[in-house]
Amino acid sequence: MVGTFLDRPNRFIAHVEIDGTTETVHVKNTGRCKELLLPGSEVVLAVSENPARRTKYDLIAVKKANLGWVNIDSQAPNVVVKEWLCSNPAPFQGITLLKPEHQYGNSRVDFYLECGSRKIFIEVKGCTLEIDGMGYFPDAPTERGVKHLHELMKAVSEGYECYIAFVIAMPGVTQVFPNRETHPEFGEALDAAEKAGVKILRLPCNVTPDSLRITNPS
Repeated sequence: MVGTFLDRPNRFIAHVEIDGTTETVHVKNTGRCKELLLPGSEVVLAVSENPARRTKYDLIAVKKANLGWVNIDSQAPNVVVKEWLCSNPAPFQGITLLKPEHQYGNSRVDFYLECGSRKIFIEVKGCTLEIDGMGYFPDAPTERGVKHLHELMKAVSEGYECYIAFVIAMPGVTQVFPNRETHPEFGEALDAAEKAGVKILRLPCNVTPDSLRITNPS
């Protein structure tokens, strides 16, 4: 269902006009999204799977004038990465074990997988911020993201193969850079992680109003 974005009183809810009626909806992204959620923007809504919930709809995508549809559902990146991994992609062919939400240290890493003797961690981040055709992460400070990078560096030192995967949930964008202006600590941690051996995956996507699919990873 398509509606028109009106405003966002807080990070959890928004007001959207649907067929002339104002509806309070749940925003499935706690990031700022301030360059996306502009008054008058087209948005895509999905009916909640919980009939008892106070808000009937989830706001999952928004149309950006210079790009097209941008998926802002914070749960979608993990879903599409799992689908991609199950397709036996070139970097991880021959997966013998795939485990989401694996406990490591004081964190849960999004994916632990084994490919023969390779023991691999993948931490997933969704990128929705575009500036001049380039993607940037994060769009708001993320201490959790910094913590994850330090956990990956520790895992590398213990012999694991580690990746941070940026799911680029918007069309036509293939590169992601740390948003040093918004959160310099994340940029510093990403630099340190890369030097320590953590590999960066940039995962461009095909985006439609109701779907997200990884294409041409790099």
